[in-house]
Amino acid sequence: MGHIEGLRDYLKTAYHQSVFDQAAETKAVWTMHLHGQRVVQASVVENKQYEMVIDIAGQGPEEIHKLQVKCLYPEDHTSAFTKMLKMDKKVQALSLEPIYAPAERYNVKNKTLFPLMKERQVVFCTLMEGEMIRGIVAEFSRYDLTIHAKGGLPVTILRHSIYDMRNKQGRCLLKSFQQEHRDWEKSSLFVTS
Repeated sequence: MGHIEGLRDYLKTAYHQSVFDQAAETKAVWTMHLHGQRVVQASVVENKQYEMVIDIAGQGPEEIHKLQVKCLYPEDHTSAFTKMLKMDKKVQALSLEPIYAPAERYNVKNKTLFPLMKERQVVFCTLMEGEMIRGIVAEFSRYDLTIHAKGGLPVTILRHSIYDMRNKQGRCLLKSFQQEHRDWEKSSLFVTS
């Protein structure tokens, strides 16, 4: 038996933070990628438990379910992010819908994310509608993870929107694969008790 050194302390401070709480506090404008390939520039007016009210530039307020949001980043990074965004046509063709039941989602374990973050490993993340985001995990919580893409661009990915995540060697990082292969035990942060 063993554990990941530092993970428990990290989760105590960061696990219940949400990018939507931060967005509601700052009133900053974000570019949000929503299901249905919809992209909006909006600020978060009200952050409820499952829904939020966003104020879309030029359109006004709209209430959306949080599961509709796949990723978001500061609005002033829109041009840079658009240039680096790639699509996985095979995943896009699946026409996947948001998954409401947490147990049925394509989960990534905290035990997997923490060593990736600490060791600054590059990950390749594919979202439910095929968007592919490459970068280094900067932080994560129960709800989302922030990846620093090329040039340090911060992109927050909602954990419910992940379809696949792999490392540079192409190894699957999803819970379904890692439950058996337990790559976190190969990390220098893994200590046996």
